[in-house]
Amino acid sequence: MKQIPLAMQPEPDASFDSFVPGANAAALAHLRTLAASTSAAAPVYLWGAAGTGKTHLLRALAGQQRAQGLRVGWFDAADRLPWELSPEWSLVVVDRCEALDPAAQHAAFALFVDAMTHLVQFAAAGRLPPVDLALRDDLRTRLAWGHVHALRPLAESETRAALRRDADRRGIFLSDEVMDYLLTRFPRDLAHLLALLDRLDGYGLALGRRVTVPLLRQMLAEAEPVDH
Repeated sequence: MKQIPLAMQPEPDASFDSFVPGANAAALAHLRTLAASTSAAAPVYLWGAAGTGKTHLLRALAGQQRAQGLRVGWFDAADRLPWELSPEWSLVVVDRCEALDPAAQHAAFALFVDAMTHLVQFAAAGRLPPVDLALRDDLRTRLAWGHVHALRPLAESETRAALRRDADRRGIFLSDEVMDYLLTRFPRDLAHLLALLDRLDGYGLALGRRVTVPLLRQMLAEAEPVDH
């Protein structure tokens, strides 16, 4: 019988310290500066492929603001309308801009205008640079107004270091064999790989087994749908 593992190691909140910068040190430094500021600066837009850390950095920025007792507004493309800005916010975030439908585009544009009017810091992110977003022209140009940072995927050595650090935090031994299996058979999207490691850790605890390639294969086989 499988044992249900206790949540001994809660997932850490997204923070600047837990972000692995790689080639994205400039973006990290810029957002750290914004987080420490008490007044609104130029808007910021982050873009890059899935797993490059866009949402992580925005959450870290929002977390730093909240830690100072400030209020933050956060909107995702999937959130229901209406979207309204509160002048009491220090920061408003719009995430996944590439997925904004026409109504959400209108709402995001209004948020941008209101943020500029009330001196609220505006930050946004998407998978494409502003010029390539399939959005209304006025919103696309506004997103390109301020600081635009392109986030690049981590190099293999950086991904390995991040996985090793997360494994150490969990108190599990991640062998080179397991590491090689993860990096050669799955997309090198750090968020995806860390989520997979989280599943593997829980699965191993449930079975009372250490993390190995056979254990990983077993977990994946059990997760596959059964054809009837």
